[in-house]
Amino acid sequence: MSEDNNADKFIKESSILEEYNINWTQKLGAGISGPVRVCVKKSTQERLALKILIDRPKARNEVRLHMMCASHPNIVQILEVYANSVQFPHESSPRARLLIVMEMMEGGELFHRISQHRHFTEKMASQVTKQIAQALEHCHSLNIAHRDLKPENLLFKDNSLDAPVKLCDFGFAKIDQGDLMTPQFTPYYVAPQVLEAQRRHQKEKSGIIPTSPTPYTYNKSCDLWSLGVIIYVMLCGYPPFYSKHHSRTIPKDMRKKIMTGSFDFPEDEWSQISEMAKDIVRKLLKVKPEERLTIEGVLAHPWLNCTEALDNVLPSAQMMMDKAVVAGIQQAHAEQLANMRIQDLNVSLKPLSSVNNPILRKRKLLGPKPNDGFLNDPENGAEDSNVAVEKLRDVIAQCILPQAGENEDEKLNEVMYEAWRFNRDCKLLRDGLQGMSWDGESTGVNSTCRLMLSLFYLHFM
Repeated sequence: MSEDNNADKFIKESSILEEYNINWTQKLGAGISGPVRVCVKKSTQERLALKILIDRPKARNEVRLHMMCASHPNIVQILEVYANSVQFPHESSPRARLLIVMEMMEGGELFHRISQHRHFTEKMASQVTKQIAQALEHCHSLNIAHRDLKPENLLFKDNSLDAPVKLCDFGFAKIDQGDLMTPQFTPYYVAPQVLEAQRRHQKEKSGIIPTSPTPYTYNKSCDLWSLGVIIYVMLCGYPPFYSKHHSRTIPKDMRKKIMTGSFDFPEDEWSQISEMAKDIVRKLLKVKPEERLTIEGVLAHPWLNCTEALDNVLPSAQMMMDKAVVAGIQQAHAEQLANMRIQDLNVSLKPLSSVNNPILRKRKLLGPKPNDGFLNDPENGAEDSNVAVEKLRDVIAQCILPQAGENEDEKLNEVMYEAWRFNRDCKLLRDGLQGMSWDGESTGVNSTCRLMLSLFYLHFM
């Protein structure tokens, strides 16, 4: 309880603009919760990263757990957090948001870093692994499971050769009290126990099996499995578990490989890689958590403490220079993350001609709402094309992360109407909406259809 209070005390309610200038146009990256932007501290002119989240309990929990871990040199630091009302140009009114000021990570993501090193060696991979393991050890010592360990969440401080790598994004992190049940994962890095939790969760939900009074749980060892996959990818450039067929959900053949721990070390890429490296991968990718290396076992492993040169150049750098390979992996991550975040909401979508929804009628009559002194994105004069894209994003966000406490039916249709209004010249979009029989008022969509709807809108971005 005291941790919650400490986190809340750390959050400032004064305007962030008193101490920072925000560059709304420069984006460092984009995630499901929105882009990370650049801000500059007025007193020092230091460039920092700014992450903006809708202010809700889940976001405050992310801030709390990240702050608990952020004192470690291999975890991205949170410097300040503001709770401000922010209105973006495409929004009808300000929304309560958390503005998280973090240290700037100029060196980029792990995959990008590896692709820049034509001579990325096994020794370098070992050194990176040690830093990741040290970050995990710190989290686990606080009884926190990260639950989304992947290369995109591992960033380098700068572009120097000895730049530290740091863990970021605690959006899925959770205190491990032996009750980790929610199946949060990214497909290439998911542990067997997380898949089993998902399988049981889905069967209980659909009534195939009765709800258990003692639900299936998993623990922090899921992070160790993910670490094993990351090491494998760093060494050879492709994941140990993959499917012949691309899919939004994990295909049966890939699921079976994960559940049975079926992988190998193909001779072409692995012949020059040390037995020590293969050994740590084998010990991390054990299906049974009790047989898997602990984080202490990882840090004590000979591969991380070897005095040998290990100067063999790895094939991973060449593989990762192919942007299509990296994009394919990241696309699978994004789609599965979206799939896992969908909630079971009974939203109805109908058909597009007469608009009887009172919110939409009012919006049409009033037109754009003036800015009432709230913190505004200064891109209010942005080109219509940029706003049009933002409107499409709003639909995707509403499908995937509906705001708690809202009338979901009305809100979804409001953002769909706005997306149509700013993109009405797009015949494909118009035909698609008509094909869904949307009338600007409602539609009949279950959770699966919400995902398909979000992917439909993603097609136009």
